[in-house]
Amino acid sequence: MSTYESLRRQCRTLEALVNDKLTAYSRLAVTLSSGQSGDLEQGSAARWSDMEEEIEGLVEKLRETNDEMAKLMSESQVEVTASMGHSAQMHREVLEDYVRDFGRAKTNVRGALDRANLLSNVRSDINAYKAARSSATDSLLAERGRIDNSHRMTDDVLAQAYETRAEFSRQRSSLAGISARMSGVLNSMPGINSLIGMIHSRRRRDAIVLGCVIGLCFLALISFMGR
Repeated sequence: MSTYESLRRQCRTLEALVNDKLTAYSRLAVTLSSGQSGDLEQGSAARWSDMEEEIEGLVEKLRETNDEMAKLMSESQVEVTASMGHSAQMHREVLEDYVRDFGRAKTNVRGALDRANLLSNVRSDINAYKAARSSATDSLLAERGRIDNSHRMTDDVLAQAYETRAEFSRQRSSLAGISARMSGVLNSMPGINSLIGMIHSRRRRDAIVLGCVIGLCFLALISFMGR
């Protein structure tokens, strides 16, 4: 009986451990299903694998203990009471419930991890798309800035050209005004035109006389040198 009691206490201890670990493991599935996958993104997926291995080890020990209890009760020298049979059956059912719950929780966790990985990949793709789009937008903005600078330079050149043209127009107007005033002065003093004409005529006459004198001197010089 002492051996049976020892196995029963061991079953209860293992059942309590499996229940605690299975509760924590099931909570993982709820956390991942709710979208709180921060731990997964931080590289803690290995911890979930460790939890699975630990639960599987405890379940296996609980199964072995149940098998030992059944083997002990099947021996002829051990008197099996109704309470012992009922207790062994209860431990066996608890083991089956844990195995079933663990399988269901594992499926939920696997599905949650797959969804979390898919969501992470989608987010990465979205971020990459946003980064590429932002880069293209920056390139377009830079190109637009260069075009705007070219337009401003063109506007400056045109403005300078218009200003130069206006300055030429002002100078032409000033020269036309001066010419008009000079013409007015000359027209108001008719004797000046005659005087200017006489001066020009005298200059031409003096030039002719001077040319003749120079020519005669040159001929005289040649004649003198020819003797």
